Amino acid sequence: MAETENNESETPEAAPAEETAAAEPAAPEAAAPREPVEVVPPKERRRRARAAKAAQTKARRPRTPEERHADREAERAQKAAARRAERTRSREKARAARGETEPQTTPPREHGPGRQKTRQGVVVSDKADKTITVRIDVTRRHRRYAKIVRVSSTLHAHDESNDAHIGDTVIVRESRPLSRLKRWRLVEVVERAE
Repeated sequence: MAETENNESETPEAAPAEETAAAEPAAPEAAAPREPVEVVPPKERRRRARAAKAAQTKARRPRTPEERHADREAERAQKAAARRAERTRSREKARAARGETEPQTTPPREHGPGRQKTRQGVVVSDKADKTITVRIDVTRRHRRYAKIVRVSSTLHAHDESNDAHIGDTVIVRESRPLSRLKRWRLVEVVERAE
């Protein structure tokens, strides 16, 4: 009797295995009539995505200001490194296009700490006492259009001995503020007016 029970119990186990084997070849045919996929409008899709993101945010523990600051600093450093690499690549590319092999050395700056600017110009007024008005003419080539552009500006310079007169070519040097408008001093008269 025990043997028949064992045989009966084996038979039902074997039967499902045969059914699954028989069902596998028929699977492609059975897969054809599937349920239709739900078509979700774009607004609804976005709403669901926002809801899912909000749920993730709530599940996360709130970050401290120090953690947020550290993340921000790390992201900034990463972006800065990417910018530096891109600038280096573009400089190398431009150098190769110009046919240069070594980087150009920049000329020393006109002024820096402890070094004042100097300008040469023509005196246009000497009416005020110990003050001259100097016109500085600048001629340069326009960066984009390559046209020669002439620009002039006037500045007030301190002339202690009233040495310069209208029409003189003078050199002036930057100085501390001497009055409301004066920030320059007369250095020398290069050429006298006739």
